[in-house]
Amino acid sequence: MSETDGSHHGTDARTDAELIAAHVDGDHHAFGELFARHRDRLWAVALRTMGNPDDAADGLQDGMVAAYRRAASFRGEAQVTTWLHRVVVNACLDRLRAAKVRRTDVLPDDLEEYGGRGSTVSATDAALDPADLTVAADRRRQVLAALATLPDEQRAALVLVDMEGYPVAEVAVMLDCAVGTVKSRCSRGRTRLAALLVGLLDDAGGDGHPDPGNRPAPRAVRSTHPPRGPPA
Repeated sequence: MSETDGSHHGTDARTDAELIAAHVDGDHHAFGELFARHRDRLWAVALRTMGNPDDAADGLQDGMVAAYRRAASFRGEAQVTTWLHRVVVNACLDRLRAAKVRRTDVLPDDLEEYGGRGSTVSATDAALDPADLTVAADRRRQVLAALATLPDEQRAALVLVDMEGYPVAEVAVMLDCAVGTVKSRCSRGRTRLAALLVGLLDDAGGDGHPDPGNRPAPRAVRSTHPPRGPPA
């Protein structure tokens, strides 16, 4: 996403960089506009990383408070969106490390509540009958449950690269590590997911083997859409 993309989401025509600069200069509305622009993607990342809506909301809040307070440290060396994702992902990882809990019940029980928000149901799913949708929902549940068993750093890398579609180089900035480290974490994560989901990947038409290097993850992983947008 470019710095100007966000300006189309509301009436404020300022770029992300201009908004963050205005916030630092004392504009009390600038940060709220910036958050509103990127809220859905930041929420999706927090939810996939944390594994449930309550913890995701806490992680996102921690990240936004940190971004609000540290905005003056933004030097423009990366896009504002990259910086925001880095702050939120780090906040989520800090919570996971502190709790040292691995969750297996990943999808919220009230998933239907989010039916009209974000990409909970893909365009392909919309054409399926109810029985097929049930199978698709179960597949997502299995994939996200398996994802929750990964080490925190592997999970964050897979969420950002394979689910959110960010370039590896940009994810390296978000996670403050080398490009090779991101590729290694993704590769190890895909290997583990493939072993856990071999039956699911076979059903989805995959070969049961992970994609090497920086190739996309199996379709069953890429098509897993959690609800976007934190509860109001």
